[in-house]
Amino acid sequence: MAPVLGYWNLRGFGQSIRLLLAHTGTEYEDKRYNILPGKDGEFDKSEWLSVKYTFGLDFPNCPYYIDGNVKLSQSFAIMKYLGRKHDLFPKTEEEMIRVDLVEGEALDLRLNYVLLCYCISGDYETNKPAFLTKLAGKLKEMSNYLGTRQWFAGENMTYIDFVLYEIFDQHLVMEPTLFDAVENLKAYVERFRGLENISAYMKSDKFIEYPLNGPTAAFGGK
Repeated sequence: MAPVLGYWNLRGFGQSIRLLLAHTGTEYEDKRYNILPGKDGEFDKSEWLSVKYTFGLDFPNCPYYIDGNVKLSQSFAIMKYLGRKHDLFPKTEEEMIRVDLVEGEALDLRLNYVLLCYCISGDYETNKPAFLTKLAGKLKEMSNYLGTRQWFAGENMTYIDFVLYEIFDQHLVMEPTLFDAVENLKAYVERFRGLENISAYMKSDKFIEYPLNGPTAAFGGK
C-alpha cells in the first residue's frame, strides 16, 4: 500500500514534504483536506476533524504521514524520517552541525512569516515594511552561511534544503525582489527549481502554486 501524506489543500507546512517526495520519485497518496466557508464568518474544518482520531497517530495533526506501521505527525519528524529513508540526511558530524543550526533558523523564519501573514503580531500591511527590513538582515546571514556551497549541509543535499526552499519561495511570492541582494541564495533557489523531478513536479497538475496559507491569512490565503 502506498504511503499517505495528509495535509490541507494548500502549501503551508506540507509543501516541503511534497517536494521531497517528488524529488525521490515516491508514489504516495496526497490526501488534501479542504477548509470551507462556515457559519457566522467561521471556517469549516470538518473534513479533517471528522477523521482526525482515526489514523492511530500519537499526536493527531496535519501534516501527517503514514508509511506502513510508521505513523507520524509534525513536519520535521516527517522530513527527518524521509531524509533517512532516501539518503537525504547529514552524513558527517560537520554536515549534522550545519543542518541542526540552519534548522533552528528555518523555524524562526517560518514563525515570523506566520505571525505576519495571520496578523498574530498586528496588521499585515502596517507590519510588512519592518518585517522585510529585518528579513533582509537575516537573509544576508543565511547567504554568508551558505557561501559557495551547493546546499546548506555542504555539497550533499539534505532534507533541510526542501524546508528552506519552500520558506524562501513563499517569501519571494510576498516580495519578488527580496533575493536580488543575495546572489548565492537566488542561485540556490534556481538550482533547486532546476532539479529534474522538482521541475517536472512544478509543471504538473499535482503541484499547488496557490494558496500558500489558510483562508484566515491576510497574505497567501484564498
